[in-house]
Amino acid sequence: MAQIRPALEKLFGVEGGYVNDPDDAGGETRYGISKRSYPGEDIKHLTLDRAAQIYERDFWNPLRLSDIQNQVIAEEIFDTGVNCGSGTVARLVQEAINLTNHPAPDITVDGNIGPVTIAAINNHKSPRTLYKALNGLQFALYRDIVKAKPAQEKFMRSWLSRVYEAEV
Repeated sequence: MAQIRPALEKLFGVEGGYVNDPDDAGGETRYGISKRSYPGEDIKHLTLDRAAQIYERDFWNPLRLSDIQNQVIAEEIFDTGVNCGSGTVARLVQEAINLTNHPAPDITVDGNIGPVTIAAINNHKSPRTLYKALNGLQFALYRDIVKAKPAQEKFMRSWLSRVYEAEV
C-alpha cells in the first residue's frame, strides 16, 4: 500500500517556499498551501510539518491513497490533487480509468474516490497506461486554464513540471 512520506518528499520538491504572486489566484502561498484555501493559516510562517499535516488530512486521507497498491500512481494522484483539487483529480482518475480499461466495464465519473475507483486502480491491467492517461488529462486541464485565462500562461512551465515521467 502507498505511503505518504515519499509522496510528500516529491511534492515538497516542486512546491517551493514562500510566494506572493499577484497573478496567482491562490494568493500568498508556501509549500503549495495557499491563503485563499487556508485563510486561517499564517502562510508566511507555515512550517513543513504543518504543511504535511494539512496535506495528509485534506488530500492523502480523503483521496484514500493509502489504499492504492502502486506507490507511483498514488503519488501522481496526490500531486495532481494538490495542484488541481481533490474533486478534479478524482474525475481525472475516473476518466483515465474509463479510457484505458477496455474490456472492463467503465466506472461512474462522480468526483469521489471510493471503493469502486480504488478497486479499478488496483486491478488495472496496465498501471503505466493509466499513469500516462492521467498525465494527458492533467495537461489538457492546464491547457484549458490557459485558454480561458491567458495571463495564467506564465505558470504553464511550472505546472508542466508536475506532469511527471516515472517508471510505473
